[in-house]
Amino acid sequence: MGFEGFIGVNFWTALFVLLNTLTIFFVARKYLFGPVHKMITDRQKEIDDMYQDAGQAKADAEQMKGEYAQKLSEAQATSERLVKEATQRGQAREEEIVRAANTEAAQILDKAEKDIAQEKKKAVNDAKNEISSMALAIAEKVVGRALDSADQAKIVDQFIDELGDKA
Repeated sequence: MGFEGFIGVNFWTALFVLLNTLTIFFVARKYLFGPVHKMITDRQKEIDDMYQDAGQAKADAEQMKGEYAQKLSEAQATSERLVKEATQRGQAREEEIVRAANTEAAQILDKAEKDIAQEKKKAVNDAKNEISSMALAIAEKVVGRALDSADQAKIVDQFIDELGDKA
């Protein structure tokens, strides 16, 4: 039996090997393949859920980024509007102060002009009274008699008119 016995196949050995292989396959399928398949399926579901959560978190982050950019632009627009309004209020206040100062200066000038005119009128009246007194004294000495009030007024007015024409 030499070489054929060494390479030959024994029917009973082959049958036992086949039965052992089938038994191992069915036992492994029942107790190993099912749980391993369930474990792999669960792990795949967990990974898929993690990717989905990561995608959702990324979408949320993008949405929050958009909201932040919008709020930032609104804040910039609000600050620009506030600065513009403050500048306009400042300019309006400046114009109001300048207008009030100009009005006050005009009133002061008007009052000063009125005071000057009044003082000038007073000075003219004082000069008129003094001149009229001197003119009456001179006229009384020249005429040699006392003048009544109508004559005095006529002489004073005539004298003042002549002084005014010469000035």
